[in-house]
Amino acid sequence: MTSTVRRKASDIAKSWHVVDAADRPLGRVATEVATLLRGKHKPTYEPHLDDGDFVIIVNAAKVKLSGRKAEQKAYYRHSGYPGNLRKRTYAEQMAIRPEWVLERTVRGMLPKGPLGKRIRRHLKVYPGPDHPHQSQVTGSQRAAEAAALAEAEALQAAIESPPKPPRLRPLSVPETPTPRPTRREKVAAWLAELDEARAAAEADAAAMAEAEAEAEDADLPEDEGDADTAAVVEDETTADADADAEAKDADLPEDEGDADTAAVVADETTAEADPEAAAESESEETEEN
Repeated sequence: MTSTVRRKASDIAKSWHVVDAADRPLGRVATEVATLLRGKHKPTYEPHLDDGDFVIIVNAAKVKLSGRKAEQKAYYRHSGYPGNLRKRTYAEQMAIRPEWVLERTVRGMLPKGPLGKRIRRHLKVYPGPDHPHQSQVTGSQRAAEAAALAEAEALQAAIESPPKPPRLRPLSVPETPTPRPTRREKVAAWLAELDEARAAAEADAAAMAEAEAEAEDADLPEDEGDADTAAVVEDETTADADADAEAKDADLPEDEGDADTAAVVADETTAEADPEAAAESESEETEEN
């Protein structure tokens, strides 16, 4: 946000100007002097402040008027009493007091009131080329030169070491009102959401079915119609059965038709089961012998 900076009366610095009115039109001189007194030649002009400079007018007696204005122009004054109107022509006034003509002309171009009175004090008019303000003019020129030099040095310093650019504020983009959707647009949006949900459900179901099929394929052979794989599985089952049978045959006699071996085995089994019966049978065999 930009803000306007207002100058104060204490910040105003006044310079001194010398205006030569010799052989120049009265109106042109008065306009130039009024501009300098008001301060309109400065970029810091404020209409409510006395921002102007001091002005010295020299050779006021040599100012000129075009045409027959020197004879036609007249100045009037009245004391307020009846019949006390006084008239004086331009030539008569220039002969009596020439500086008054310029003062009166410039006063008509300045604001009225306290500000105009304060500004009029900065005007110095002299009929000849001499004036007693040479020291002020010289000091003003030196001050102006010093200010110009300081400004040049500051500019050079800024060029050599430029300051960081200020941060720009973000652009304010006007908000565009969002139009309200119609009934048809709402229905279309609802149908689109329904189609998306249905497609997502079908995709989830397909993914679950695929995962179940992969799990079943991991437990069973991948292809039931694969004869080689089935044969390999059958051979492994047969080999396991043969191994179990051999283990059982290792505990029992190898040939079931061998009677002697079977009898011996039976006797040993009986003896282990009933030791007394085995002892009686042995005693009977001894008696018979």
